[in-house]
Amino acid sequence: MFAVIKTGGKQYKVQAGDMLRVERLAADAGEKVQFNEILMLGGDSPVVGSPLVADAGVQAEIIDQIKGDKVIHFVKRRRKHSSKRTKGHRQKLTLVKITDILASGAEKSDVKAAIGTGSVSVSAPAAAPAPKKEKAKPAKAATASGADDLKKLSGVGPALEKKLLEAGITTFAQIAAWTDADVADMDEKLSFKGRIEREGWIEQAKELAKG
Repeated sequence: MFAVIKTGGKQYKVQAGDMLRVERLAADAGEKVQFNEILMLGGDSPVVGSPLVADAGVQAEIIDQIKGDKVIHFVKRRRKHSSKRTKGHRQKLTLVKITDILASGAEKSDVKAAIGTGSVSVSAPAAAPAPKKEKAKPAKAATASGADDLKKLSGVGPALEKKLLEAGITTFAQIAAWTDADVADMDEKLSFKGRIEREGWIEQAKELAKG
């Protein structure tokens, strides 16, 4: 029997006993987690989800928190004295071993859900129910709670500001403190495609944070 699961924005075909490298999960080595986004169950009686298979799950044991192979990121800036920059990035991953595939009963199991570390930062505000009319205006809600107006950064409009707020970035001080690894992580996670360096957000944030 096999299953097709979804985690970290990717799909994997797994069987019991498989070793798998997935986007980093919020769990420690030795813990048991359960993947609840099951797209398909295969075997004698295949089941295809619409989009998910109800009450199905895949359980796994966390083996280790690891890093992927180094990826070289090269940036060449035009119209800025032809500067260029090369840096490396290693994606954070979790090594897991598939232990069980549940065709049913997943909802009643006591195994904690496999949640990516990128979802942890936004899980707290999401837990508190908000009025429906507020969901369409996350930026205003964040500003009311003391966040900075991120639209003051070059190239940041309402859409990009919404992405930053959803990622837990609400102040200029946070952006000013970003390291190269943070920039690479945000580039990949939010598909900024080098915008952070190209627009000089960190330098702008340092000035804006001074007030």
